[in-house]
Amino acid sequence: MKRVLLLVVTNLGILVMLTLVARLLGLDRWLAGGGMSFGALLLFAALFGFGGSFISLLISKWLAKRAMGVHLIEQPGNADEVWLLETVRTQAQAVGIGVPEVGIFDSPAPNAFATGARRDNALVAVSTGLLRTMRKEEVEAVLAHEISHVANGDMVTLTLIQGVLNTFVILLARLIGGAMDRMLSRGEDDQGGVGYFIAVIVSELLLGVLASIIVMAFSRYREFRADHGGARLAGTRKMISALESLKRSYGEPLPAPQLSVLGISGTAGAGLKRLFMSHPPLEERIAALRAAEQGG
Repeated sequence: MKRVLLLVVTNLGILVMLTLVARLLGLDRWLAGGGMSFGALLLFAALFGFGGSFISLLISKWLAKRAMGVHLIEQPGNADEVWLLETVRTQAQAVGIGVPEVGIFDSPAPNAFATGARRDNALVAVSTGLLRTMRKEEVEAVLAHEISHVANGDMVTLTLIQGVLNTFVILLARLIGGAMDRMLSRGEDDQGGVGYFIAVIVSELLLGVLASIIVMAFSRYREFRADHGGARLAGTRKMISALESLKRSYGEPLPAPQLSVLGISGTAGAGLKRLFMSHPPLEERIAALRAAEQGG
């Protein structure tokens, strides 16, 4: 839960930073003073909202490699690395995508992630803890889960959703800020002042939290979908066994908060905490696979 909240705070921080930039450039004062039409305001919000999301997507592989200390397997050094490369290659060919880069990162927690801006140029990485604690058939299922994320274009879809939500957050925050500023100025020609700036910042923080709830809901949905994709690639029994193994290890999230949403497992939560979960509880994911197995 702590890492997911840090992820939410990171996105809110980006919005606040963009607001500060707009303030320094004088754009917000122009907006508050009526110097921009609604259409131009919407374009401004879209440029800022999608800009940060797409920059994050474009650097996702670079960031993941450095944040997690991923060692890319370019020339296999042992039989396990040969098996990893061959398994990923076989699965990628089965779903019709380019073969991703394959890497290993040092972490005692069993976990894995996939990232990248394009389906044909992705990265799949597994932790040393996963290789040490899971059987090969379970690792195969985890890899199939990550390959399914890539094949489904989940990173791009998540980026688009975040961009749309950021756009509305920026737009609504400025509309609210403008309304509050006009009320405080009482018709005087001092719009775009401190009152407007504070109202925009507070509105972005509150609306950003609501937007994050939607992003996390999609993240949980895509985990169910990737589980079913992994079951089709590696077999339902193997996918269930892999999730049960993760459950026994308490499904620790990735150590880098910005990447916690990408891992195969995350933290559990109840009540309001559930709204900010990037992953469904492992019990629910296992139950969904068993239901699909019985129904199929």
